Amino acid sequence: MINTNNREHVKPFKLVKYFSLTSLFVILLGTLILSSLITRRAQSVLLKKSKDYAALMAENLNHQIFVQFILPTALQFGRIQLRNKVQFERLDKVVRNTLHSFKVEMVNIYDLRNIISYSFNEKLVGRKGLGGINYQQAVNGKSSFRMIRTGQFWEMMIGIPKETKLCTYTPLRAERPLSVIKGPILGVMEIVQDLSEDSKTIARFQLLISLISALVMGMLFVVLRYVVKHGEEIIERRAQERLELKERLSHAERLATVGKMVAGISHEIRNPLGIISSTAELLKQRLNTFDPKNRLPDVIIQETDRLNRIITDFLSFARPKIPDLMPCRVDEVLEKNLTFLEPELERQRVKIKKDYRDIPEIQADPHLLYQAFLNILINAMQSMPGGGTIHIDIFTYDKRLNIAFNDEGPGIDEEVLQKIGEPFFTTKEKGTGLGFAIVKNIVQAHRGSVKIENRERRGARVLVSLPLN
Repeated sequence: MINTNNREHVKPFKLVKYFSLTSLFVILLGTLILSSLITRRAQSVLLKKSKDYAALMAENLNHQIFVQFILPTALQFGRIQLRNKVQFERLDKVVRNTLHSFKVEMVNIYDLRNIISYSFNEKLVGRKGLGGINYQQAVNGKSSFRMIRTGQFWEMMIGIPKETKLCTYTPLRAERPLSVIKGPILGVMEIVQDLSEDSKTIARFQLLISLISALVMGMLFVVLRYVVKHGEEIIERRAQERLELKERLSHAERLATVGKMVAGISHEIRNPLGIISSTAELLKQRLNTFDPKNRLPDVIIQETDRLNRIITDFLSFARPKIPDLMPCRVDEVLEKNLTFLEPELERQRVKIKKDYRDIPEIQADPHLLYQAFLNILINAMQSMPGGGTIHIDIFTYDKRLNIAFNDEGPGIDEEVLQKIGEPFFTTKEKGTGLGFAIVKNIVQAHRGSVKIENRERRGARVLVSLPLN
């Protein structure tokens, strides 16, 4: 026998739990990696475009300074001296007019001695040695770039600095008219662009990508979690079904063992029981001659008949017969039952009310159905010791023939109702507890079903459902 406590030790496959934690971690990690890759790509594209843009802007500024400042100033004054206020203001005007529509924060022009000769910030003019390695590269004729990012620690960690600036260092050259050959290097230009707004745009784009990715992956997570949870429920249900199947199999094995034992014992009892019954008949005949009022033989005969019926029930349960299917009309079988029970129905003041509707012919064993219906009718009669009415309804529904037996008894207690159908369970003083079990075996052998329940008002209802085909 399978102990019911084993259910407490059956741990269901908690796939949802592990899937939820793992998938949530993977989704968050995937969202962060995806948004980071997209952001880095966007920043890389922005930086490249900014460098190309800065190179063109520096080339245009170089041309404007040479054409609008260096040549006219050299012709007018003979030499370039930015300490001269007129020359400084003229250069400042050329630079600002050239860059007025661009987002340029600072422009510094170094001479070949690494001294700032011109700057938007007049305080820097005259300072030396601020160019650094980028200045040296520009003096050697190579343009270079330097990124400056400032902000709090957490801003730098998540890649969204408060300020982002691009410093472009490019040589300031003399130009040769009608020639693509660049002239000598006259100095170095440092152009500082503020890219903070573009960086913030990328940051907002990164946030949007992260939110969209999280939303999409969250929806995917919900769908997958539902699918996996549904799968887990199926697995748990299958496990429960297997457990119940094992219990039913164990129960069936026990019943089979009991059935074999009962069958053997019944055969052993039936032989001497037949001798006792026949001997009681002979004893009755002889006693009638000397003592007609002696009822002792009658008691022996009645009890042997009752014992014989009990043995018959045991054998019917232990060795259920295979139905001999043939064309059968259920109403005709019921009429034979009622004819047989008519004297007992009258004695117990039980009436029968029939409602037969659309009764087709089915394939069934009329003898086994007779036995099943007889048990049901006798139980219904016994539930109404003071008399009453048994309602028998026959109708078709959902490709099945249904026979309903409704009595007007007190009904059945819920605790008893759950145990009805278990072999050897009975609430009667005299009974084997096999009546409904035999009915159940017969109906199931016909691929049908039987159900017993309490009616809404009073009484019990037994519903037998048989397949039409």
